[in-house]
Amino acid sequence: MNEIMNCMQCGFCLPACPTYRQTGKEVASPRGRIALMKGVAQESLDVDSEFEDNMYLCLGCRACETACPAGVPYGSLVETAREVVETHKKEEKKAPFIRDIIFNKVFPYPKRIDKMGTVLWAAQSAGLQTMAQKTGLINLLPRPMAEMQQAVEKIASPSERKKRQKVMRAESGKANLKIGMFKGCIMDVMFYEANQATARVLNKAGCEVIFVDDQVCCGALHAHAGEKDGAVDLAKRNIEAFERAGVDFIVNNAGGCGAALKEYHHWFHDEPEWKERAMTFVSKMRDANELLAELPEITFEKELNVRVTYQDSCHLAHGQGIRNQPRQLIRSIPGVEYIEMIDADSCCGSAGIYNITNFDMSMRILDDKMKNVQQTKAHIIVTSNPGCLLQMKQGIIRAGMKDQMEAVHIMDLLDRAL
Repeated sequence: MNEIMNCMQCGFCLPACPTYRQTGKEVASPRGRIALMKGVAQESLDVDSEFEDNMYLCLGCRACETACPAGVPYGSLVETAREVVETHKKEEKKAPFIRDIIFNKVFPYPKRIDKMGTVLWAAQSAGLQTMAQKTGLINLLPRPMAEMQQAVEKIASPSERKKRQKVMRAESGKANLKIGMFKGCIMDVMFYEANQATARVLNKAGCEVIFVDDQVCCGALHAHAGEKDGAVDLAKRNIEAFERAGVDFIVNNAGGCGAALKEYHHWFHDEPEWKERAMTFVSKMRDANELLAELPEITFEKELNVRVTYQDSCHLAHGQGIRNQPRQLIRSIPGVEYIEMIDADSCCGSAGIYNITNFDMSMRILDDKMKNVQQTKAHIIVTSNPGCLLQMKQGIIRAGMKDQMEAVHIMDLLDRAL
């Protein structure tokens, strides 16, 4: 309650908020949502469908936290508000069945996600995705899924994923650091090669990279969706897995995952022992851009000769405060002409599964973002988060620029230059 009361209602958050900019409605702003939270906390408002809709219209981009002069932790407030919503729905027995499947039957189990990836790979390999697009059968899917599948590129085959080395040695033969790679759940299936590229770049920097066994989803999607108990359970499993690995640092390459991983210690207020273990875990956690910027500069052997712009991951920029490091790495590549984008740190509209659950709003935000992208006249737009990467690929398709531009994960770009 104290954190809610810290909001001064000054309005500095309004121009930073994507949903307020799109709607102009006070309830679609951080300030307006906090006012609703106060009403529920003081029992002058009910936890009804209007409250739920306004809490879930938020992308959780946390740009308002950067703008807020009072340091209000809006991200944790909206997660708590959603937890209140979901608890209320469970008490009223209104929780959707599909939600139980997603959060309790899929994401906690890496092998199930891997099998889903294999099914998608099989469909792509058999030409079913292409056939569905050409025949119009794809339109039988809900519109968000029908459109977003266009941006999904070829999935790595099961045999390729199984061939991965558990330990990738440093190029020099002597590892200065032993790195535990946080693979991510969706990241390691849909963007498997970006994880491999990350390991190769870290090898080049003199690090030994270990793909740690028994790790699971980071819990970010659970936390953002008000499923805090599920998020805490996943956090415990990850802490235990990386404790056993005995690594110097834990590295991830997904801005959204990294923000959650670095906040694990805030998830254990009532469990002192776990809080202490979480603090040790967090002290070792680094974003790949962050760690590479701290290590001796890598020597790149290939000139790329391309014009590049960069789209900040909201949770990397606003959640972790990592802005300069990715730009420095991009500029260090021979032949790259770097062009800074207008409002590079404004949300692209991805926000986890927001581009599925709030498709129309997501696309409005994306289309505005693409206007800024087009002004750069870049050949490549670089991102540092899987959701942003998929969203920017979709933005390129929507803007009719597929032959002029590509969206690339920053670790893939660095790997190209090796």
